[in-house]
Amino acid sequence: MTAVFNTTTSILGQPWRWRGGIMPGTDLDGRGADALLHHLFHARGASPDDFARLKVPTLREWLPDPAIFRDMEAAATRLADAIAAGESIVVFGDYDVDGATSAAVLIRYLRQVGATVGHYIPDRLLEGYGPSADALVALKAAGADLVVTVDCGTQGFDALAAARAASLDVIVVDHHQAATALPDSLALVNPNRLDECPQAAAHGHLAAVGVAFLLVVALNRCLRLRGAFSAVPEPQLTALLDLVALGTVADVVPLTGLNRAFVTQGLKVMRARRNPGLTALIDAAGLTKPPVARDLGFALGPRVNAGGRVGKSDLGVRLLTTDDPAEAQALAQELDRLNIDRRTIEAEVTEAALALAGTAANSAIAVIAGAGWHPGVIGIVASRLKERLHRPAIVIALQYDGAGTMIGKGSGRSVPGVDLGAAVLAARDHGLLIAGGGHAMAAGLTVAAEKVDALAAFLNERLSGAVDRASGVRGLDCDAAVAPRGVNLGLVETLDCAGPYGQGWSQPRVASGPWTLIDCRIVGEHHVKLILSGVDGARCKAIAFRHADTALGAALMGARGKQFYLAGRIKRDDWKGEPSAEIEIDDMAWA
Repeated sequence: MTAVFNTTTSILGQPWRWRGGIMPGTDLDGRGADALLHHLFHARGASPDDFARLKVPTLREWLPDPAIFRDMEAAATRLADAIAAGESIVVFGDYDVDGATSAAVLIRYLRQVGATVGHYIPDRLLEGYGPSADALVALKAAGADLVVTVDCGTQGFDALAAARAASLDVIVVDHHQAATALPDSLALVNPNRLDECPQAAAHGHLAAVGVAFLLVVALNRCLRLRGAFSAVPEPQLTALLDLVALGTVADVVPLTGLNRAFVTQGLKVMRARRNPGLTALIDAAGLTKPPVARDLGFALGPRVNAGGRVGKSDLGVRLLTTDDPAEAQALAQELDRLNIDRRTIEAEVTEAALALAGTAANSAIAVIAGAGWHPGVIGIVASRLKERLHRPAIVIALQYDGAGTMIGKGSGRSVPGVDLGAAVLAARDHGLLIAGGGHAMAAGLTVAAEKVDALAAFLNERLSGAVDRASGVRGLDCDAAVAPRGVNLGLVETLDCAGPYGQGWSQPRVASGPWTLIDCRIVGEHHVKLILSGVDGARCKAIAFRHADTALGAALMGARGKQFYLAGRIKRDDWKGEPSAEIEIDDMAWA
């Protein structure tokens, strides 16, 4: 198939190809919005039968019956019994955004139906990921009758065995990959259980917050059948979707199927600003317009995460569950401050990790370890390495434990087509890890320092084939090619109709040109800002983020007097109240 604008080798050394191998009609500009939308859906692997409900994703069209999931009815029944008996319920959450939003969804609902509910978020540095035996036994001793773990627990064998011995009931609500054996819990609700039915397993792309919402739906139905709402109003479940949207986008799960409905409808709820914590967070992030999906991942999510990374682990849950605007504002400001600290620490660790990454230049996966690195930022640093190296990366922070043994806490990020979570589980089963788990695109682990090299060798051998296949298809996927005049607000609005965009449902990339350069300068932190002129008389602004010191930036700044094509995302620019279309540049090719 012909490359986009015949670009077989761009400035960044890659071909421009049609996404999914599907080339739109040559007269795409004149075929109307629906034709472009259908092309976008088709190129992302959607079935034509789903085009109508993809265009307007609603829960009515996408929400399954929660009863299809194993242990869902048992979990809902036990929670309903606890509510009726006035038992003490504790929601035990992970310290990241998915864990915080999952906990907040359950806590907010349980409060509305009169439950006695509290929360417990482990300290990342002192306790690590997931439930521990000490924590669960302590909760029982403090009066807890029922614990619900969210975004963790599937691999908590020892902790849940200790809870059982202490006569503490535990319900696990999770989405991480499971092994054949499951821990001893009262119920384990996880679409990624190996024994799930096909209908439930089809929802394995859900974040934990999505699974938590399905549990709330099942619990609400159980309470309704028991007549619980004869004297009190039935909670409006859709009011929780702003939290579901935030956790879904921030956890970088695929925005396909039900997740699209969660995010689309959740953004609508978020615009109403009814959750004081989310409202304060939006204001602290400086968002002056209603949030879009990208804002959830790049502005709101990192601030919630900052508490668990470099501050107090429960700040996010407290923010998302408070109904006091003053408390919400104080918590949001503290998270905003912690996020600034996190950026500084992250930059230092990223620089050190990149320097070490050169020693693993020929490996399929970069496994980088360093002593003294802050464990709270290693996930972000792993993501930075993955983007720079175009292959999976695991970053490990080494530190001494209380017994004087050096232990590594690691976090990994993968690339499409390479299942990192399964590889980490396999490494654990081979005795290379103290603990580990995750999903296809992300994983966490704990490893003894002396086994880091063996772990790297194991993962490289296991993943080399998948990484080679993923690398062999590297190229810049484009959805449309337009003349300069085609870069306009009408195109922006049409592309927005196929959103929300994110992991697994990528934002459209448009190739355009030929362009010539009117002006070019460096702005902010290493960004290249341009004013362009099209051969057809169009004018447009463009920006290449963080490319001032790259080959792309050098080519852009040296483009005066030459014609070139650009590939990137077309977005709306409202500078000085005059809306226009702007190009966010991903790559460039000479005309």
